[in-house]
Amino acid sequence: MAQNPTFDTTTPTIALVTGANKGIGREIARQLAALGMTVLLSARDERRGAQAAAELRAEGGEVIPLVLDVTDMVSVGAAAKTVEARFGRLDVLVNNAGITGPRSEQVPSTANVDTVREVFETNVFGVLTVTGAFLPLLLRSVAPRVVNVSSGVGSLTAMSDPDGRFAPMPASVAYVPSKTALNAMTVQFARELRGRVLVNAADPGYCATDLSEHSGYRTAAQGAEIAVRLATLKDDGPTGGFFDEEGALAW
Repeated sequence: MAQNPTFDTTTPTIALVTGANKGIGREIARQLAALGMTVLLSARDERRGAQAAAELRAEGGEVIPLVLDVTDMVSVGAAAKTVEARFGRLDVLVNNAGITGPRSEQVPSTANVDTVREVFETNVFGVLTVTGAFLPLLLRSVAPRVVNVSSGVGSLTAMSDPDGRFAPMPASVAYVPSKTALNAMTVQFARELRGRVLVNAADPGYCATDLSEHSGYRTAAQGAEIAVRLATLKDDGPTGGFFDEEGALAW
């Protein structure tokens, strides 16, 4: 995948990363800032977001905290107005915020429906809300990019293979289907915005973060790399795809 888009070099590239006060989101923010972007580090908790942004600024990056709860339309709308008032546009949106929910409540035959709803509210409907709210600002960019942080478990091909790498995983009717739905949403946004915005889904791999209870074999920094690559695609880069660091993944 080619990188280095034709952004307006007279002003900094403005990037927003949701759920970025820790884990993969924080690493995405760090790496985008290291590329010279002005990064809006969003978090639900104002104090945690401000602390994370301050720590990244101490490393030399231009990182600004932004309060944003992806499940709260009022919060999302207020954040979009803040960005519009200060910058007038958005160049990169990384929809990273996500939750797993209690795994014990996700077995299909005995699932807690409220848990399923809660996971989908963040992982699917939150992305729909945020992308819709910030789309007018993205369309003011000369090279807008949207990256949805998905997961390999969202691949129906991989999950339905009885001999595949996910075969040992227990069945899940919340987190796993939420990432499948996110992949489908990525395709639909890409269809609508073809020729105007590049929209792709990223699989960071199994990373050691709070989301995985630090059981992953990859670092958050490694997981962030594919999202950063998709956020910095050239204008002739792919759209409507699902990628990990090795290339395109099966849906």
